[in-house]
Amino acid sequence: MSVLTDQVLVLNRLWQAIDVTTVATAFENLCREAMTAIDTENMRPVTWEEWLTLRVRPEDKTIGTTHGPIRVPVVICAVRYDKMPKRRPTSIAERDSYVCQVSGDFAPDGSVDHVIPISRGGSRRDWRNQAWMRKDLNNRKGNRTLREMGWKLIRQPEVPKELPALVILRRRYADRPEWQPFLG
Repeated sequence: MSVLTDQVLVLNRLWQAIDVTTVATAFENLCREAMTAIDTENMRPVTWEEWLTLRVRPEDKTIGTTHGPIRVPVVICAVRYDKMPKRRPTSIAERDSYVCQVSGDFAPDGSVDHVIPISRGGSRRDWRNQAWMRKDLNNRKGNRTLREMGWKLIRQPEVPKELPALVILRRRYADRPEWQPFLG
């Protein structure tokens, strides 16, 4: 796998974690001066020009250039953006903890079922019309309703509560020690 697809933590101008991006996108944003890289050794933002002059440490990942290796950033910071963005909706699978809402089985390879099928007037986008289901059960249900199948949901689908981006990132990336100073 390419280093360019590795993940980089994104901070807003106030150094609050707001997102994750790829190394390729991070470099693009650094080059066009929309972001600064965080020198995690000295905990300071640096411009693209300065980033190119930083020494490569043994623990750093690098990309090769005609001028030699360049350190890959692990954290970048927005230059102008100081508001926390709205949280992106988590997936139905995450909301339902990957548990089939009909059988109660853990189903990491399940799929989203539309409680009221779209072909019968159900909403494609409403969280309350979507539930995580084992694929075999979802295929068997097809475009029928739960009532027609004689099935009931373990838990009624609901719109997830809003969570700050930091809470989501902290939970999802607890295994990234280099990000912990920013995930607090």
